[in-house]
Formats: sequence, structure tokens, C-alpha cells
Amino acid sequence: MLKACLNGQRSRAAHQAVPVTPAELAADAARCAALGVVAVHVHPRDASGVESLHAAVIADALTAIRTARPGLPVGVSTGAWMEPDVAARVAAVRAWSVLPDFASVNAHEPGAEAVAAALHDRGVLVEVGLWTLDAVEAYQGWRVPVGRILVECMAEEVPVALADAARILAALPQEGPPVLLHAEGPATWAVLAEAVDRGLHTRIGLEDTLLLPDGAPTPDNAALVTAALAAGAR
Repeated sequence: MLKACLNGQRSRAAHQAVPVTPAELAADAARCAALGVVAVHVHPRDASGVESLHAAVIADALTAIRTARPGLPVGVSTGAWMEPDVAARVAAVRAWSVLPDFASVNAHEPGAEAVAAALHDRGVLVEVGLWTLDAVEAYQGWRVPVGRILVECMAEEVPVALADAARILAALPQEGPPVLLHAEGPATWAVLAEAVDRGLHTRIGLEDTLLLPDGAPTPDNAALVTAALAAGAR
């Protein structure tokens, strides 16, 4: 599976093609789906451009994407930076009026299992984000079913990112949910190639990198997706 991660925490100041509004997210999602991605991950923004878990903000983004590309699975983040208070984050998830198909929860964040439980209770597939071996250990104590594991390599140095990927993958049980392997920053393309070589799911988009594999600036998400497909991602 190749997923497009359209914006993440980036603003328009980082790249002029970062989609921010529901209409921009919808247009980008449709373009990437037409190229071959099978899901998109977005960070919806409120009217002031700030990431939000508010029900209306989530609903506007999801509705726009689904109108533009019916049937395309759409996921969101539940990162603690959007709402540091665990109880408020759980309450936000329980208040969603329009539900994403999946949502990511970072296992190292305080209250992660409670957020995952709220998602599962509402029928949303849980993606658990694992950045470190400590996060793997924390996740393995969860009682909440997980639909996908995100092995996320945050180191900028390629050898370090690949070594982190190998360690985290080796620590996971042989039988478990599907794994999506990806990186952010300078190691993005090397880790994507590793995911392809291992036959794992992966992702690409302006959330992860602003550069094409040759180091040239990307014009947009569609160009990143095209490059990922050329690199063997499916």
C-alpha cells in the first residue's frame, strides 16, 4: 500500500503547495488517488490554519475529500501537540460527527492507549506510531486492537534511520498487524526503498519531504507520489 501524507504539521511557509483548506486537501487527495495511492493521511486545519481535532474541522476536511474522491480511505492524526490534555483529546475523538477510516496514535505520547480505545470504540481503525524501542514496549502492553503499525524513522542520517527501522521491525512479533515503514526528512527516500525491498506498506508526501529522490525541490504531492511509484512503491 502506498499512502499519501498530504500536509502534516507543515504550513504554506514551508512549501507553497502544502494543502491547508478542505478544498485544497480534497484536490490533492483526488490527484494522488488518480496516480495510484490507495489512502491519504491529512492534518485538518481550522479557519486560522492551526491543526485541530475539533469535530467541525475534521468533518469539513473528510467530507471534502470524500466528495472529491468517493471511496478513498482517509486518515487523520491524533498527535498530542494538537491537544496535550489526554481527557480533552479523548473527548474530541468521541465528539467527531464524521469519522475517518483510520487514525494514527503515537505510542510514546501520554494517554496513547486511551486515545486508541476511543477510536476503536467508534469503529475507526487504529494505526499505532512506533518511533523507538521504548514505544514498541509500550504498545505491546496495549489491550486495544490495532489495524496497522507505523514504523516511523525520525533520524536525519540515512544509516541511523535504516538501523532504527531494522531494530524496531525486529522487535515486532512475527504475527501481527500490517506494517507501514516510512521516514521524515533526509532519510525519506532511503527508508521508502527499504520498505519496498521488504515488501512493506509505505507512504510519501509533503508531510515527510519537500525533495524528490534526486534532491530537487518537489513541485507538489503528485510529483512525490509519481516518484514513489517509479521507485517501486505500490
